[in-house]
Amino acid sequence: MTSKKEIMTYLKQEILSLALKPGDIISETVLSERFQLSRTPIRDVLKQLSLEHYVDIYPKKGNLVSYIDLESVEQIIYLRNVLEKEIMKSLAGNIPLKGLHGLRENLQQQQKCIEQAEGAESFLLLDDQFHRMMFGLAGREFLWGVLQQFNVHYIRYRKLHMLKDEKLTTIQQEHQQLLDYIMQGDTAGIDKLLHHHLRADIDSMNFQEHFAGYIKK
Repeated sequence: MTSKKEIMTYLKQEILSLALKPGDIISETVLSERFQLSRTPIRDVLKQLSLEHYVDIYPKKGNLVSYIDLESVEQIIYLRNVLEKEIMKSLAGNIPLKGLHGLRENLQQQQKCIEQAEGAESFLLLDDQFHRMMFGLAGREFLWGVLQQFNVHYIRYRKLHMLKDEKLTTIQQEHQQLLDYIMQGDTAGIDKLLHHHLRADIDSMNFQEHFAGYIKK
């Protein structure tokens, strides 16, 4: 028998990976049969997923995977832009040698993912790791953890952008340039590039044109 905590983990992973897409119906009966549990604990799981914005519960329609809320995405991008600019500026010209080595190794791994046919999922993890390492080097890992608690819309939004083949290369190159600016102590370069790095996609119409069916109306 699967515990409620395990079911939560499975469903979150499936939603964040887009195995369950925005708008997909989540049936209590199907979940009950899948996990060999009565509908009462399944209902508890869905209520918690709703509180965390993974699922929307409609009294007459049923349970749906939440649509991507672009307002939530924009708010996360705004927070990251403000925080990461200050974090990277604090490291500019002052990055520890061990941290520099770790970031360079991360960039090399990103490049290997780009060269693989199915490397997007691994690249996404390395992308997160690259930014998290910056928070860690600046002593701000707690803030990274806070951001992750509200990331359900942003993670899916970003994953869909990475379906474009050239996108991974662009991200990796921008990561490399950001690290170069940090090493050079170029705070103006950090300001300009990080703003573009985090905001370029939300400011374009590409996402809304290609994934309109996934967006919260």
